[in-house]
Amino acid sequence: MGILDFLSPVKSKNMLFADEKTLAEKGSEKDRIALARNERTTQEILYYLSDKDPSPQVRKAAAGNPSTPMQAAPLLSKDRDEDVRLTIARKLVKILPSLTEEKYSQLYAFAVQSLGMLALDEVLKIRKALAETLKDYAATPPALAAQLARDLEREVSEPILRFCAALGDDDMIDILKTHPANWAAEAIAGRKMLSNRVSQAIIDTGNVVAGGILLNNNGAQISQELLEHIVERAKEHTEWHKPLVARKALPPLMARKLAAYVDKSVRKLLLERSDLDEASIKEISEIIQRRIAFEEDRRRNFDRSNPIERAQKFHTTDDLTEEVITDAIAMQDREFVIAALALRANASMNDVAKVFDVRAPKSICAVCWRAGFSARLALKLQQTLGRIPTSQLIYPRGGTDYPISPEIMRLQLDVIGIE
Repeated sequence: MGILDFLSPVKSKNMLFADEKTLAEKGSEKDRIALARNERTTQEILYYLSDKDPSPQVRKAAAGNPSTPMQAAPLLSKDRDEDVRLTIARKLVKILPSLTEEKYSQLYAFAVQSLGMLALDEVLKIRKALAETLKDYAATPPALAAQLARDLEREVSEPILRFCAALGDDDMIDILKTHPANWAAEAIAGRKMLSNRVSQAIIDTGNVVAGGILLNNNGAQISQELLEHIVERAKEHTEWHKPLVARKALPPLMARKLAAYVDKSVRKLLLERSDLDEASIKEISEIIQRRIAFEEDRRRNFDRSNPIERAQKFHTTDDLTEEVITDAIAMQDREFVIAALALRANASMNDVAKVFDVRAPKSICAVCWRAGFSARLALKLQQTLGRIPTSQLIYPRGGTDYPISPEIMRLQLDVIGIE
């Protein structure tokens, strides 16, 4: 019997309707299970068994029977027994590809209504079963895909976010703005195809891992405007350097900007690109040579005298700038950086050092804010002295602003003991 044969009622050759009704009402559980499982049982009796039978085994048999009318699916989808609900879920996802909305509009509506209820089921394995099957089905109803994609359980939402073609751009962008877990953005970034709008939303999350996945994704559309924004942001994210340099469509201007800050191994990849013209390669080479000379000069002339005294001297002459601290970070002069922050924040070195020792990203931001430095420097301090894991980094809002309110900053300073 075909999977859509339930569209027309079928009378049993071996049993009259009256006999089926008597068996359904008064038969033993074993007989009722056999009746519910029989594909020749009339649809009216199968609906009755789905709705009224007290045995979950009978209702489960009816849920798995391809002849059970689709009108019974909403009843079975909210059955009190989870095995019944799991059985109807598995049958519905198997039937759905055959139920085109145009040809079977009423039956399709019953199926979608039932799947919508199952997508909200309290039992994880039921929602997981739906997601695992529907992720590969391009004609999954968009509202159903969106519901599963918003599930807070990773086992449910991640397959839909990563693979389901029915999930729309607007839903993905909304999820990127509101989902509390990093893995959501990372799953979306790995999709086979991404529009520029979604790519932009991924970068806007500040998730560095997701950004790296996006840059490695050849199916992701990235406009020149967005690429330029990424190249600027990549100064703070070394993980993005290689995938950026490896992108097929890298305009010469972007290549020149990258040459100004990527490390030696990435510079080599940049010079090996075959799509850059001779003039661009020459200009990039000159930029790299100037940078190498600058770095060598900085190493030779870096003052390694007493770091606390040096910090005090810079502070006295009002020369304790972000550039000075950035140079000290590059030279791994930890004591100077801590002394500089303590002086600018009017705090003790011990209190500032403690913030980095306990690896507290909010406290690092608060100290940097109190010292009058930018959110970008706060990020660099988290990444270097703080050794904060990527997933816990606090990124500048809009690339420049602190994403933490002044009230919370002051609260953090109170906790540290900085007045």
